[in-house]
Amino acid sequence: MNIKVEASYKSLNKHHEELCGDKVEILETKDSYIMILADGMGSGVKANILATLTSKILGTMFLNGATLDECVQTIVKTLPVCKERQVAYATFSILQIFHNGEGYLVEFDNPSCIFIRNNKVINLPFERRIIEGKEIKESRFQVRLNDAFILMSDGVIHAGVGKILNFGWLWENVANYAVDVIDKAPTATRLANTISQACDDLYMKNPGDDTTVAVAKILERKVVTLFTGPPLSEMDDTRVMHLLMASPGKKVVCGGTSANIVARYLKKEVRTTLEYIDIDIPPIGYIDGIDLVTEGVRTLSRTLTMLKRYEKEELDQQFFNDLDKKDGGSLVAKLLLEECTDLNLLVGKTINVAHQSPELPFDISIRMNLIEQMKDVMTKLGKKVTLTYF
Repeated sequence: MNIKVEASYKSLNKHHEELCGDKVEILETKDSYIMILADGMGSGVKANILATLTSKILGTMFLNGATLDECVQTIVKTLPVCKERQVAYATFSILQIFHNGEGYLVEFDNPSCIFIRNNKVINLPFERRIIEGKEIKESRFQVRLNDAFILMSDGVIHAGVGKILNFGWLWENVANYAVDVIDKAPTATRLANTISQACDDLYMKNPGDDTTVAVAKILERKVVTLFTGPPLSEMDDTRVMHLLMASPGKKVVCGGTSANIVARYLKKEVRTTLEYIDIDIPPIGYIDGIDLVTEGVRTLSRTLTMLKRYEKEELDQQFFNDLDKKDGGSLVAKLLLEECTDLNLLVGKTINVAHQSPELPFDISIRMNLIEQMKDVMTKLGKKVTLTYF
């Protein structure tokens, strides 16, 4: 299978607590993706330490090929004992998805994983095992494209208890809500944030427990190729166009001169609009055969701003409202964040004098600086990026 696993999570701290008692580790090995959610007993500093220790130990041991039995034994023997409760453990969930499509899920006392396939909740078959006196649920299965897995701490199913809801947000209610919103939340990040926002609303912005939602989605690899800036030599125009048009997936062109090169090669016209969605971002254009045509530097600058907000996890509802806007910068950002696993950047090195900055060396344009930053951010976000200059 040619799959990509997108994993993301969102946590809410218990009211008045500076540290979250839940911890999520997202790891990638040479043949699999691993997501671990640990929930430390209680809240605050002690819970945070328990959860951090648990997730780090499990992650490190799994990366080094340890068995589940060895992992649980180590957890039981390592965690400090709570003086109040005389027990020492954090609950945890471990989801491992191999590149060949095999899936492996381990759960200890966390709410069960919500597994969504074809907009339906599917019950995963599991076996119960006793390890070091702990009952562990273990499941093995095959994944398919567009499958979604939702791990959560018990703060999710406690949301609203005693306030809006008598008995909290029951597992079945969370699962049904996830199915209802999954089409509007096509990525793991957006789905995790959507469910987390619902929890926060049920808690009336005053969470009574640490609340974490961790989501993994099985994606098909999606390629986006972005061409911006004319090559130094006109001789390379054709070479760039061959690469652009031969690439699979979505094609994006940023910049007026770049758009004219594309239109000339394709023998098509550039159709422009005068509709300003955002007064600071020039309108988009259209070329038959190209998925998105925008202005250059100002549009890419807005795109980079959106990417950096995403990288810094500034992911409140306002961010997604901005991402859904129809200006060129937001459209490019949304494409790169939600419809791209592999990004090809084709960048011409001809410098537009209007884009030079006195603060930069004479041979570096603002456009090229933006592209280098975009490459770095996209790489940090787990995208495969190829950058070619002309």
